[in-house]
Amino acid sequence: MQSHFLAAVNQLCAEKNLPKESVMEIVKAALKAAFKKDFGHLDEEIEVEISENIDAYVIYVLKEVTDDVEDEEYEISVKDAKKYKKDAKIGDTVRIDVTPTSFGRIAAQAAKQVILQQLQEVERELMYEMFKDRENELINALVHRVQDDIVYIDLGKITVILPKEHRIPGERYYAGQRVKLYLDKVIKTSKGPQLLISRTHPDLVRKLMELEIPEIQSGVVEIKNIARDAGVRTKLTVHSNDDKIDPIGACVGQKGARIQNVMDELFGERIDIIYHSDKPEELLRKALSPAEIVYIDLDTEARHARVYVEEDQRPLAIGSRGQNVRLASKLTELIIDILNASELTEEQLEKARTSKAQEMSQEIKKGKKAQEMAAQIYELAIDEKYINALEAAGLTLIDQLKGLSAKDLATIDGIDIEGGEMIQNAVKDRA
Repeated sequence: MQSHFLAAVNQLCAEKNLPKESVMEIVKAALKAAFKKDFGHLDEEIEVEISENIDAYVIYVLKEVTDDVEDEEYEISVKDAKKYKKDAKIGDTVRIDVTPTSFGRIAAQAAKQVILQQLQEVERELMYEMFKDRENELINALVHRVQDDIVYIDLGKITVILPKEHRIPGERYYAGQRVKLYLDKVIKTSKGPQLLISRTHPDLVRKLMELEIPEIQSGVVEIKNIARDAGVRTKLTVHSNDDKIDPIGACVGQKGARIQNVMDELFGERIDIIYHSDKPEELLRKALSPAEIVYIDLDTEARHARVYVEEDQRPLAIGSRGQNVRLASKLTELIIDILNASELTEEQLEKARTSKAQEMSQEIKKGKKAQEMAAQIYELAIDEKYINALEAAGLTLIDQLKGLSAKDLATIDGIDIEGGEMIQNAVKDRA
């Protein structure tokens, strides 16, 4: 008859979703421990046979056959051995059935302890095998429960704790809530494998944007640097490998839909997207936005920047509780000092004026180039309403229209299939 002890093991097997082979080994170890506690000796060799469906077991004591028995606990004579094995001879090992009808309370406790301990080890090994190849991945999970400010996360077959330092400040968690986590590392410790999961890691933003923005997923747009103050603000720089694609526009999406989805997943965290630059000074100016910079004294070797701003721009440059300058420092990997423009020398002021003039000249050139590029679609012999629709969709270059079918063009707001055919023919004529 199946014992209560084995029935409990069956239930554990089903609840924990553990491999049957592992459970069988755990049961055998538990039975050995229980038998030794009640009937045997710690050093004697025990073997357990257990049925496939865990409803019957046999416990054997193993003894060596010898012609001169010195220790009856471990040895047996040839004559006695033949009772258990007809062809027993010296040097053989015989198995003697010592299965008890029941175990005492202390033995049952010992067995329970063995089961709990080995179940934990099997679960940890299972966890390691499941996640060892998934480091630096985005993981979809469920909140299992919240108890005494401890958040338990259900990852499918296992439950882990989301540490407080890796939770977005102010974010509320409840049972059944779906959350996205960043799996930083899977490490083995003396207490078993551990999953380092996080909602605050900067790369969580990267993974969420890869998920939401096809251009990043395909590699056309790259996220270069990320600086994050979890739950409040993130600054990141982007670069496009295709001159026809605006990296910031691709990330923001139509009416800001793409970036809004990412921000919603991050508990409303603000995300500032900046054009990447390999020039440290140019990148620093963008990173300290919206503050207007008068002059930057940059020491590239010491990775130190003295940034001079007008008095009214100082709060913007520093930000609330130093957040803006702190994130800019992380983004550029520079030590930043914010100073008043009134402290500039005449020589520095002259450099600042020259730099400003050059910057304005470049902006004017960029503006003219953009106007020239945008004017190209006006050269097409099509209705003005279609010109406006193309412009609203960001298709201002004739080259951008090449390769688009009439059906493709008809998916744009304000353009029907007839308009798509008109545009397609106009592009062919222009070529």
